[in-house]
Amino acid sequence: MNKIIFLFVLIILTGCSLNKNSKFWSKPEKINEDTNTINTSKSEEIFKKSTVYEKEFNKNLKIKVEGNFSTSKQLDYLTNNNGRVNFNGNLKTLSRYKFSKIENFYQYEPEIVFHDKSLFFFDNKGTILKFNEDSKLVWKKNYYSKSEKKLKPILQFFNNERYLIVADNIAKYYILDIETGELIWTKRNIAPFNSQIKIYKDKFFIIDFSNTLRCFSLKNGDELWSVKTQNSLIRSQKKLSIVIVKDIVYFNNSIGDISAVDLNSGELLWQLPTQNTLIYESSFSLETSDIVTDNKSLYFSNNQNQFFSIDLDSGNFNWETKINSNLRPIIIGNILFTVSLEGFLFLIDKNKGSIIRVTDVFDNFKLKKRNLIKPTGFILGRENIYLSTNNGRLLVISIANGKNISTLKIDNEKILKPVFFDEKMFVVKNNAIIRLN
Repeated sequence: MNKIIFLFVLIILTGCSLNKNSKFWSKPEKINEDTNTINTSKSEEIFKKSTVYEKEFNKNLKIKVEGNFSTSKQLDYLTNNNGRVNFNGNLKTLSRYKFSKIENFYQYEPEIVFHDKSLFFFDNKGTILKFNEDSKLVWKKNYYSKSEKKLKPILQFFNNERYLIVADNIAKYYILDIETGELIWTKRNIAPFNSQIKIYKDKFFIIDFSNTLRCFSLKNGDELWSVKTQNSLIRSQKKLSIVIVKDIVYFNNSIGDISAVDLNSGELLWQLPTQNTLIYESSFSLETSDIVTDNKSLYFSNNQNQFFSIDLDSGNFNWETKINSNLRPIIIGNILFTVSLEGFLFLIDKNKGSIIRVTDVFDNFKLKKRNLIKPTGFILGRENIYLSTNNGRLLVISIANGKNISTLKIDNEKILKPVFFDEKMFVVKNNAIIRLN
């Protein structure tokens, strides 16, 4: 009885909103088991742990992906959709950009950023590093005190033509001149940051560990508005994501809620829970993929065996499919590509949520080791998919048939999702960036 009372009080204290925008009482629709999608004409709970999909489907089906390639300058950072890049290299190592080893690298998802022919990253003490195309260090800047350096801050970057925005996991955010590295302004937040950063006109947006979306001025770093969502007792280190479409910011929080906010006023337009709030938070650690959008719907998945499509305008579910993945999906035409945590490549009809093909891309790994290996991210090239893993491997997979062509050993520990820029591929490990061609 005491446990029941405690749970009831906890729900009230955590501030579950009861207004129409929150959609707290809305229920995702029933899954059609034949098509593995939602029947949007019915209304039954789907918050039940289901069996993870671990078998191939239509594995002999061959596909041909057509359409224009995305270039490093055309990638739509506002929608998070990487598209298909014009890369078909032999994965020959060209150079390494070295830095001091980042401790607990396996817990985080920092990203490289590029500007002209240069790239930016950081080291174990929060020193920002600018490298040129020959992997030579152009400059390094550190704006942390001695005590802050001991905390070994993890940095997130975003940039435009003039500025490099930096936010970290010790609640600091600041802007540098992208050419010189000189500090323009620096500020401190009440909570650490753990999300992507998005710049839009004279503003930028980021989510902190209190599950609050904050809008800051590029000019001076002042907070223009904020939208607080329900907080969580426990927090995954999985980075939260943001997309922007037509002056509306869409973002997720650590408990799986998706929110839409007017970019100019900070008004909450709608909010949709994707998880059952009656489940004890300590029973699982939710990890959600980055949200991607085709400007009509939002697409994302999680490690609770759920892949969702949500209508941008209404905030209603289009469909749900059972796929267990925390990787950013990629949209090509009407097909969604993703890879499950169990090592299966999924092709999904983005309009219906039905599964087109499933192939086992971890089939070359020994069975005893397979359960320990997890994918960390992927990109689509001209003919192949390039998939990174937490044991330092880069898999080359045929788009046409979904089969593993080869495996390149980069390291024995986690490497991050491969990144495409200037007709080359970059892979980050805990003490270096490897450039491949």
